[in-house]
Amino acid sequence: MDNKANPSASARDELFLRRSFDAGRRAVAHGNHPFGAILVDQNGKVLLEAENAFMPSHDGTAHAERLLCTEASIAYDAETLGTSTLYSSAEPCAMCAGAIYWTGIGRLVYGLGEHRLKAITGDHPENPTLDLPCRSVFAAGQKTIEVIGPMLEDEAAGLHEDFWARKD
Repeated sequence: MDNKANPSASARDELFLRRSFDAGRRAVAHGNHPFGAILVDQNGKVLLEAENAFMPSHDGTAHAERLLCTEASIAYDAETLGTSTLYSSAEPCAMCAGAIYWTGIGRLVYGLGEHRLKAITGDHPENPTLDLPCRSVFAAGQKTIEVIGPMLEDEAAGLHEDFWARKD
């Protein structure tokens, strides 16, 4: 589905994407990095929400999308996951894209693109951003995952610009 051809889908995507931004803000309020993700079924019901959980253990794998995928793969069947959309405040890294792929989630909408995130965070040791777009990870697989993004990128970037500027 092309959201430019379907304004109601685009408005729905913007609504849920902004909810992932809210999850990112909650992550910051809890002492973590500004990443959030939500899983929405084909009927618009929010199934799960996750925030980055880097702290307090400094777990570099505790990305919002990976945590959400772990929970989703346990809680939902393949049909539900295949028709659901994961909304992520930023483009999923290679690890998270792999988790989305293996979980069987059929659609992804993200805010901040990986290239722009890398420009914002630079070589910050807490976010050594990979220069590997999620579309490249998905293209290496055997399943088709629809990807929309970046979307609302300036809004998504605002969360990171403020946060990483304070981390210096």
